[in-house]
Amino acid sequence: MKAEIIIAGFGGQGVLSMGKILAYSGLMEGKEVTWMPAYGPEQRGGTANVTVIISDERISSPILSRYDAAIILNQPSLEKFESKVKPGGVLIYDGYGIINPPTRKDIHVYRIDAMDAANEMSNSKAFNMIVLGGLLKIMPVVTLENVIKGLKKTLPERHHHLIPMNEEAIKKGMELIKAMDNN
Repeated sequence: MKAEIIIAGFGGQGVLSMGKILAYSGLMEGKEVTWMPAYGPEQRGGTANVTVIISDERISSPILSRYDAAIILNQPSLEKFESKVKPGGVLIYDGYGIINPPTRKDIHVYRIDAMDAANEMSNSKAFNMIVLGGLLKIMPVVTLENVIKGLKKTLPERHHHLIPMNEEAIKKGMELIKAMDNN
């Protein structure tokens, strides 16, 4: 098993932390992982993306030009990364941040209305965990149990009381994600 994933959006959407949690979760399962963030100096409000590779085998390079899956949280990221998803790959997008949805017919496209769900939960910080739940439903690259362990590893101890809310958000994302009829 090898999953090459890009997560892209605006700074402040939890893009980098979502990637970090995914990477730590892979480590908890004894897999090889890379986590490579890229963001502008503005961080909050500027574009940010992170490449995560989770593999059973050694990873030769963290630099990728094509991805098995892309999680896209805003229009500029969709324009940049839609073409870089491998044929047969997965593209997940949040309906809130996309004006012109993906058009490719050779990939599996899923929509998740994570921003709306986070607002319904009255917790905008749950947004990235809802999206992560959607990814794990479509591509179960790590188990929910190990994501919780990854959260404990990445969150400062003063925020550990938020782990049950994050678990609830992940499960909500698993329920919300839906395939779009592109294919």
